[in-house]
Amino acid sequence: MAAKSFDLIVIGAGPGGYVAAIRGAQLGLKVAVVERENLGGICLNWGCIPTKALLRSAEVFHLMHRAKDFGLAADKIDYDLDAVVKRSRGVAKQMEGGVKHLLKKNKVEVFMGEASIPAKGKVDVKTDKGSEELTAKNIVLATGARARELPGLEADGKRVWTYRHALQPAHDPKKLLVIGSGAIGIEFASFYNTLGADTTVVEVMDRVLPVEDEEISKFAKKAFEKQGMTILQKATVKKLDRAADKVTAQIERNGKVEKLEFDTVISAVGIVGNTEGLGLEELGVKVDRTHVVTDEYCRTGVEGLYAIGDIAGAPWLAHKASHEGVMVAELIAGQKPHPVKPESIAGCTYCHPQVASVGLTEAKAKEQGYDVKIGRFPFIGNGKAVALGEPEGLVKTIFDAKTGELLGAHMVGAEVTELIQGYVVGRQLETTEEDLMNTVFPHPTLSEMMHESVLDAFDRVIHM
Repeated sequence: MAAKSFDLIVIGAGPGGYVAAIRGAQLGLKVAVVERENLGGICLNWGCIPTKALLRSAEVFHLMHRAKDFGLAADKIDYDLDAVVKRSRGVAKQMEGGVKHLLKKNKVEVFMGEASIPAKGKVDVKTDKGSEELTAKNIVLATGARARELPGLEADGKRVWTYRHALQPAHDPKKLLVIGSGAIGIEFASFYNTLGADTTVVEVMDRVLPVEDEEISKFAKKAFEKQGMTILQKATVKKLDRAADKVTAQIERNGKVEKLEFDTVISAVGIVGNTEGLGLEELGVKVDRTHVVTDEYCRTGVEGLYAIGDIAGAPWLAHKASHEGVMVAELIAGQKPHPVKPESIAGCTYCHPQVASVGLTEAKAKEQGYDVKIGRFPFIGNGKAVALGEPEGLVKTIFDAKTGELLGAHMVGAEVTELIQGYVVGRQLETTEEDLMNTVFPHPTLSEMMHESVLDAFDRVIHM
């Protein structure tokens, strides 16, 4: 069979790949996308979306237990884990159908199978029915990443899980160990802890959520411990001894090894890029620690070959992948897009309480030589937060004392994953403290805390 010819081939239909394909089609390119598993990728099927569905169930369950605080009555509160998981999978399935519809609407041809690049401009796709040969001047790698597995801590799906197993649990954990306190680890710890699991989190760094501002990490840790979690920092799981109904973890801390028993372990120790089997080395693509090296426009150095999203390195965020997909599609179509700025991309963790941030932490700002002004405002000082029954939280803003530039914003508390976008827009527009102080925030809203935090940085705070 003759090879099928396209202007653009995208390998991977996750939040980077399918968005790149759609944007390319919108700009008049003939586009194909190759996906080996599910349209929407890990994010939509096994990450961002289904985990948020689980966490929403946990949030409602938590609120039901607090009914009395709101003058309400709720008796015999319980949960059905199978039903919770079924709802989560249903949400993911619905969103996958939405992606399929969008690709069809935009006339993107979809090939379900395993892709490789035998030569520049060529893609071979192994499908259930055989092989397809595709050609295009431009190819975008959007193959994403998978869970990292450390020697001796490998998942088996029975008692030791990755995020995939945790999304479709083989049993209901009662005594849970979570290895790693990044976004994935702490979200699953929060979910199962809310459902009643005796939860322990082990973190090799000196604090939970180690990429966040230190002050926010400390606040979050106190909240997690108040909820009953055990947090072990500067600790390492050296070995897992497995039995039919339990796992004995050897945990090293302060030079001593302690043995603790759990019925379930979730390993969340990072990710590795899906670079194998594509033929990248033969093409001359540089791969550094499982991630493709690119320039600011996601170019690999091989003509016509781009890499976006998790395969192209940090930050490993779906929204970063999507915007890189748009940028690359526009570049291929002859437009002049702006490169994506990693320092202006928000990070969000949907645990309870939520954590969100953008820009530099206080430590990073000082490390880079900035003279900083810092503002803080607690949730307890905000009328809407108190009315919602969510008085625990903090908004922190960091400014360049010389220019008034917003260097970073860091939040912990209810709905901060929604609030952070206000500061993201501010950074994109290169706003200063004067712009933010003169902005009228609606009342009563949680967003007023953002205003007060800015005011506090310049000794003008009103409600504290």
